[in-house]
Amino acid sequence: MAGERVVQVIATRVAMDQFVDTVEALGTTKANESVVLTATTTDKVSVINFNDGMIVKKGTVLATLVTEEEEADLREARANFDEQERELKRIRGLVEAKTLATARLDAQKTLYEKSLAQLQIAQARIRDRQIIAPFDGKLGIRQISVGALVTPGTVITTIDDLSVIKVDFTVPESFLAALKEGQTIEARSAAYDRLFTGRVATVDTRVNPVSRAVMVRAEIPNDEMLLRPGMLLTIDLIRNRGQSIMIPEESIINYEDRKYVFVVQSDNTVSRRQIETGRRRPGAVEVQAGLEIGELIVSEGLLKIQDGTRVSLKTDEPVTASGTAGGE
Repeated sequence: MAGERVVQVIATRVAMDQFVDTVEALGTTKANESVVLTATTTDKVSVINFNDGMIVKKGTVLATLVTEEEEADLREARANFDEQERELKRIRGLVEAKTLATARLDAQKTLYEKSLAQLQIAQARIRDRQIIAPFDGKLGIRQISVGALVTPGTVITTIDDLSVIKVDFTVPESFLAALKEGQTIEARSAAYDRLFTGRVATVDTRVNPVSRAVMVRAEIPNDEMLLRPGMLLTIDLIRNRGQSIMIPEESIINYEDRKYVFVVQSDNTVSRRQIETGRRRPGAVEVQAGLEIGELIVSEGLLKIQDGTRVSLKTDEPVTASGTAGGE
């Protein structure tokens, strides 16, 4: 119709989009395994076999205290053990040949077992003067020097297994039913512009009666060694991931307890339609009923239109050309 008012609006095509339902929390990182290595006896440091930040294997001897006296005791114990072992073999042969009483064999077994115990004690005393890596990991800063006198509890260094990073965080008890082991998490750190993906390893068996929250522990693979113990991470616990009809939040009109959108018809007029909405995310709302995939809805210019208004569309999607010419 000549002179009919046409309003220019921006339209959005209704489409399926991925909706990820998350619970956000804050967590502090921990090493998979972490130990402060200390001396267990008093003596001077004689050898240091490591540098700051070195990656070592389980069983590596990192430092040794003075062991001259212990090594002498070990040599004596080993010599005595070898002697008692030879004597045991000799007496056992004589007893088998029935040229010696069985009681003599029993007595020699006792002497052999005592010598074995003395040898093991001497070996243990040597180990007490060695600082040994208890697992594969990365060492911290060296706290001692050769010649330093250490006592039980003196810190030698730290060792952390950083191949996997653990992160503990709390989740309100209202989400308890949605928690399960193996659930995916996404973590962000202020130090890196990237996401770290992991999985829930354990959900605590108790709810804190004061905070009404449950402790959750997740594990994040750390192959690049970017994460360190003690870092603060923002955790997104992914409860549900799926496809839903999502529309821009600004395209919805709220009236009383109902929600509406303006749908663009084939003749470029708009029709107000009631919809049912569901979950939300920043800038978008899930539509559970009232819209079909492929329909066009007005996302900007809502205040200038009403039911039946003819519109001129601004959209990247191809639309029917009829009725779009002209202006206000």
